[in-house]
Amino acid sequence: MNILISNASSDPIYMQILTQIRQSILSGEFVAGDSLPSIRQLAKDLQVSVITTKRVYEELEKEKLIDSVVGKGSFVSGANQDFIRERRMKQLEEKMLEVIRESRELGMSSQDVIHHLTLLVEEE
Repeated sequence: MNILISNASSDPIYMQILTQIRQSILSGEFVAGDSLPSIRQLAKDLQVSVITTKRVYEELEKEKLIDSVVGKGSFVSGANQDFIRERRMKQLEEKMLEVIRESRELGMSSQDVIHHLTLLVEEE
């Protein structure tokens, strides 16, 4: 697991870790059944408090992205693909809202935004 923590970031450390693990799961980098490092091991690897990593894992469990089994560890949840897709769609919508806000600040019309998006899709 490759997690980068930036002391220059305005986000708290736990949020940086949470965001990166969540993204790894939602992008498919981690799949159902993959084991995660123990809370203590992750804390040691990242040189952060065990309380910080515990908070991250608890949040991921609330989101149903991981399951923790006492004595066995934490694993990427076997959540169905519809759930994962829904989470990814929500992330996409949030990014699209950012684009809409930015385009309004630039004085772009919705047609301008659609045109730029179409050009980017064609280039991709």
